[in-house]
Amino acid sequence: MSAATAPAPAGPAAATAPQTGRRPGVWTVYRWEMRKLRYQKRTYLGLGAAMLVPCIFIVALLLENGGGGDGGFPFARYVRETGLAVPLVGLLFGSVWLFPLITALVAGDIVASEDGQGTLKTILTRSLDRTQIFAGKVLAAMTYAVIALAIFGGTGLILGCLAFGFDPLVGLSGNRYPASEGLLLVLGSMGAYLLPTIAIASIALMLSTLTKNSAASVVGALMFSLILQLLGIIDGLEWLRPYLLSEQFSAWLGLARDPIDWEPIVTASWVCALYAVPALVVAWLHFLRRDVAGG
Repeated sequence: MSAATAPAPAGPAAATAPQTGRRPGVWTVYRWEMRKLRYQKRTYLGLGAAMLVPCIFIVALLLENGGGGDGGFPFARYVRETGLAVPLVGLLFGSVWLFPLITALVAGDIVASEDGQGTLKTILTRSLDRTQIFAGKVLAAMTYAVIALAIFGGTGLILGCLAFGFDPLVGLSGNRYPASEGLLLVLGSMGAYLLPTIAIASIALMLSTLTKNSAASVVGALMFSLILQLLGIIDGLEWLRPYLLSEQFSAWLGLARDPIDWEPIVTASWVCALYAVPALVVAWLHFLRRDVAGG
């Protein structure tokens, strides 16, 4: 998806101050990538979805008569008792397809789009270090993932509290969190949720670098996530579940127990690293060896 019509510099080198004469670094590339994201439609498509889904969920709760069931999600039975439960239920719902898609929209496009436009050759032939260019793109993709998650959780939290109150929250062990502690639980849960989100972004960025096709990268990352979820529900593969990236989206539930169960968080940290680090290394090596003349 190309950058929109607003005038913008031709590349990272243009963002440097000519008076200094210094070679642009990672920070320069990062700022340029973030500026490009401001003019891309897919950026707002993903962020809009991150804001719209919690709104739809809350409207549905307000229009629904009766208490309803728990929908199979922890905390679902408490969404009408406190707005603090709304973003927590949203995190579990979003792991199925929403956040893999939102994350891949930008991470899967951040390299491939420039291939499609032919601008990547121009950037790579300038006096820019390829590792710095790659690092700037990685940081921009991860920043977008953080912003999208903050909007998703923040929208659910604010609207949920306006609709159902900023009241105490019942944890998974039956313990009751005061509202202030419940808020900390929500923030901590979003932080733990960021681990698999970053891993999905890394995989999408790798596909973006390898395939040179935005659509293939986005769909590939989404299909990878869905396949992992499918593997997680197949009987006989129980031994594989702790190592599936899809399972790490629920690791934050350990924070909602009394005492806190840190094991899922620790497991999610190294499992997500097993997916993210190799993906970024493969993407980086391919980016370094890119044949400029041949594309």
